[in-house]
Amino acid sequence: MVLSLLISFGTVVGAHEGIKASQAKARKEEHRSRKNNLVVHCAKSSQFSAYLESRRVVLSGDRLFIDTGTVHDAPFGHPFEGYYLPYPESRFPGLVTTITHEAPIMNWVYVDPITYQLRFGVRAVADGNLTGPFDCTRQDRRLTFAGWEGFCAVLEEGGIWGLYFDIDGDGLRNKFGTEGRVVIEIELTRQELRAPRPEFVQPPAEAAASEQRLQDRLATRDDTQDAAVSTPITDDVETKRSDEVDGGYQEGPEVLQDYQRQSAPESHGGSEISSGVGRYRTGRRKNRGIKRYESPSVEHSDESVQNGWPNMGG
Repeated sequence: MVLSLLISFGTVVGAHEGIKASQAKARKEEHRSRKNNLVVHCAKSSQFSAYLESRRVVLSGDRLFIDTGTVHDAPFGHPFEGYYLPYPESRFPGLVTTITHEAPIMNWVYVDPITYQLRFGVRAVADGNLTGPFDCTRQDRRLTFAGWEGFCAVLEEGGIWGLYFDIDGDGLRNKFGTEGRVVIEIELTRQELRAPRPEFVQPPAEAAASEQRLQDRLATRDDTQDAAVSTPITDDVETKRSDEVDGGYQEGPEVLQDYQRQSAPESHGGSEISSGVGRYRTGRRKNRGIKRYESPSVEHSDESVQNGWPNMGG
């Protein structure tokens, strides 16, 4: 029993360590599948370093060049945007790159064994040339070919710089020794792509629904404004309003009497006395301390004058 537990525990620990190792390797190799630009760095300073340092590698025609243009609005070629990918039917990694921004078309990068130039093309074109192995250094992740950095920039006709690989390892002296061309040893550093502006694409169904809602809202607002402007006040409306005013004036006393009848307090054993001004109750009230004042009638006013009482209201 104890032996079986120990064996199962060791199996679990071993599986866990294997998973951690595979995850660490995947994170370490993740950069190989991300698109990168290639930027030039001169290994040795010279009078040409100012033209080549920190310049990007670009694609033009079927070759790789170094963009040394100084005109800001005149782009030269398509920038290298590539990553590592296993070359078909081989055991080494190859290098692919985009050739346009309009469509995701990838081509293989290879070295021409005759001209030593770096070129690109489809697999049918790349086959028969030096297609790898392409790799990178472990720390700075600079580009390597066949296990070492032998890239060179060669000044060609027209003042452009072509990208070559020193297959013979002699600084291309055997290749261009008699021609007197300028050859500069360079390093190619992989650099992360510049983040572009994101494009928000609204789904067609949502776009159509939003447009329809906007049109309906505008149509409703226009109809409301037209109705408010074009509706006149007719004679019938004026007549109806006039009748309502006249009827309200004529029925005013009846309405007042109904209101007085409804608002009159209920009888609690007392009597009511009416006057020309209003009504008031006589008799005992619950609240004896509160006396309700009613203005005297015309008759009481005359009687008070006859009795010699001063008329305070006059």
